[in-house]
Amino acid sequence: MGSGKEKIAFSEEQEVLVVKSWNAMKKDAAALSMKFFLRVFEIAPSAANLFSFLREDSNVPLENNPKLKKHAMTVFVMTCESAAQLRKAGTVTVRDTTLKKLGASHNKSGVVDEHFEVVRFALLDTIKEAVPEMWGPEMNNAWTLAYDQLAGAIKQEMKPSS
Repeated sequence: MGSGKEKIAFSEEQEVLVVKSWNAMKKDAAALSMKFFLRVFEIAPSAANLFSFLREDSNVPLENNPKLKKHAMTVFVMTCESAAQLRKAGTVTVRDTTLKKLGASHNKSGVVDEHFEVVRFALLDTIKEAVPEMWGPEMNNAWTLAYDQLAGAIKQEMKPSS
């Protein structure tokens, strides 16, 4: 029986592209992470209902919500760091939390596959806007692969354990 921990095919070129772009974005991570989440809600306004803290403070504009700022920053940084570590680690790694916890919280919030698609689209859009001079098909592919690995690992933890 396989452990499901097979090494991920993420090339050195892909790693270089992801790391280079992440290093360029780091200094603006706070602004970019908000842009990223506002993009998610623009594409899928109903996604805001998945966040208890947005339901509680529904009178606060999204871009001024301190809890959203914090959450957006956490997600954006975690996604980018996980992408940058992918080749070195050979597997999806997340800091300060576990995939199991991420799976449980996404499950509890009612996150479905379509949400992961929206988030991928918003992420790629945000990166493309942040580093237009670096952006191209290769970088798009590298980030797509890295994001899909993270999303896949979270989805795996969302499945009821057999």
